[in-house]
Amino acid sequence: ASRSMTTLNKAAADVLREFQVHACTDVTGFGFLGHLREMLGSDHSARIWAEKLPYFKEAYEYAGNFLITAAAQRNRNALEHEVDFQEVSFEMEELLFDPQTSGGLLVSLGRDTAEKAAREMKEQGVFCAIVGEITEQTERKITVKGEGRE
Repeated sequence: ASRSMTTLNKAAADVLREFQVHACTDVTGFGFLGHLREMLGSDHSARIWAEKLPYFKEAYEYAGNFLITAAAQRNRNALEHEVDFQEVSFEMEELLFDPQTSGGLLVSLGRDTAEKAAREMKEQGVFCAIVGEITEQTERKITVKGEGRE
């Protein structure tokens, strides 16, 4: 966790300069879902695959023991009406609402370039994962599909 929190997003940003980025933010106080919601604007929705989301195993376990933050609960209260969780554990929900003090980048790239960007990041030693897709507008802004890795 310490190494992750002290790793700058510079290397990832350097790789991304080669690609047409549709939206990008660092995940901080509004958590993954809050920042994703802001990136979507009013015309799009997103589908997230929980099994693709990176997380610290210990954070998942702590959430299962209800070691959760007031800020995560504020994020949940503000967003839960816009999120459709499908077969997602409480722990994963908490991780997605949890505010980060030094999160990674959340980036929207075209489908045709996302795999190439991910490959280049990995070659540069940058941890990354493709965790979802942008869709046409749906009733709920964000759908999170079950993780299947408990």
